[in-house]
Amino acid sequence: MLAVVGLIALILCVQFQVVGRYIFNDTPTWAEALALLLVLYVTALGVAVGVRDAGHIGLESIISLLPERWRLKLELLIHALVALFGALMLQSGWLWATLKWGEKKPMLGVPEGMDYVPLVIAGALIVLFSIEHMLALLRGTTVEPAWN
Repeated sequence: MLAVVGLIALILCVQFQVVGRYIFNDTPTWAEALALLLVLYVTALGVAVGVRDAGHIGLESIISLLPERWRLKLELLIHALVALFGALMLQSGWLWATLKWGEKKPMLGVPEGMDYVPLVIAGALIVLFSIEHMLALLRGTTVEPAWN
């Protein structure tokens, strides 16, 4: 839901920028910088939702050809690798956010580190959602998609 709200805010921000540029001939300087920041947040949250709903690139065609005993192991491996990727996103995003937090964005006046916070949030969510998928596999259940 946050990604949807962010996408709506992004659309409104870009529309405000277009109206300012072409109707009033006075582009607000902060609109483009805010739109770029919103793109980062919407994309990161969208990636996390894609992992939650198993919408990421998978190897289902290969997995379906394997015997059942190999299928579970390979699915667990895939989710473990996705969790590792999320953990690396979280760690790298945290590192960059802390390194850049003292610098200000000239157009918005917010810390440059805000560009990297979406990596931290999405990385943490990806790890949690991957663990959820692994637990569901071990229990023999499925994870219901968020948008049903």
